[in-house]
Amino acid sequence: MPTIRKLETFTDQFTCFVKLTAEDGAVGWGQCSNYNADITAQVFHRQVAPWALGAGEGDILGLVQRIEEREHKFPGSYRARALAGLDTALWDLAGKRAGKPVVELLGGKAGRLRAYASSMKRDITPKDEAARFVRLRDEFGYDAFKWRVAAECGRDVDEWPGRTEEVIPTVARALGDGISKLVDGNSGFSVGRAITVAGMLADEGIGHFEEPVPYWDLVATKAVTDAVSIDVTGGEQDWDLATWERMIAMRAVDIVQPDVMYMGGIGRTLLVAEMAAKAGIPCTPHSANLSLVTICTMHLLGAIALPGKYLEFSIEGPDYYPWQEGLFLGNPYHVTDGHLQIPQGPGWGVEINPDWITRAKYQASEVTS
Repeated sequence: MPTIRKLETFTDQFTCFVKLTAEDGAVGWGQCSNYNADITAQVFHRQVAPWALGAGEGDILGLVQRIEEREHKFPGSYRARALAGLDTALWDLAGKRAGKPVVELLGGKAGRLRAYASSMKRDITPKDEAARFVRLRDEFGYDAFKWRVAAECGRDVDEWPGRTEEVIPTVARALGDGISKLVDGNSGFSVGRAITVAGMLADEGIGHFEEPVPYWDLVATKAVTDAVSIDVTGGEQDWDLATWERMIAMRAVDIVQPDVMYMGGIGRTLLVAEMAAKAGIPCTPHSANLSLVTICTMHLLGAIALPGKYLEFSIEGPDYYPWQEGLFLGNPYHVTDGHLQIPQGPGWGVEINPDWITRAKYQASEVTS
């Protein structure tokens, strides 16, 4: 089995692509987690690359776990975010060697996935949110939408007074019947307030309540889950497998939402999906921007044992996420009748835009002997 010879990163503040070159010259592309990606790149070269260089490329999860052991004094989000770059580059390389999309290496098929149109905005008025959802429904055929309530980590203080009470019925009623409706609290409420809001959601036919209370308080999350009639979901921020084990064992949520990049890649995310499936809990991963995270999530959803109903698909463009423009050649995200096609080419099935690469900060680690 060829070994890893060189690891290169191409980075701006928001995105860090990883190019992995094996000793025989074969190449795989991956990505570290978004946001403060320039910091993550430093962690990657300091604490991931030294252990990966010279290692075999075949046992991806085994290598990731060995690096975790080698860097045991530094558990945490940044280590996982950096490991995601190695893991996803290795999966891309494996797919290219096999001439297959990653989803097939995982035991699935490159089919179509139902998507929910995911809004990231809280500074939008309920009327304007409803109007853009209706336009997207009619133009692209989405039959599932998620919007924001509360204020992020808001301690029961809304984005502005009364917004939650207004946005719930305004958007739900504008979309009408036959549409799956989801909301995200982003850790904004106390238990009591979350239970009250859940009643409003149920009255409007909304069935998914994400991160209603501070996500790190699993006891509080479970209190909401046990008290309400709709699905409570969460886990997007969590990377620690012990936390996941506890979350699933106590059934703190009805649906788990690991993020491939926050988790440290496909291998560690599969461990969460497998734990959840054994407990009968569906997995609807978090994928809140149009970098490589959504591509990786598409491949994952096409293969896991108990996938959720849909793929999270961000509807935000350059006005909200200017940094995600021009990451890939062409547009890998085509929505038709509310569905997206899992890329069918080898590996991830996408090509990083060379023009973006030329503008990025470059770093390299490689075997020297």
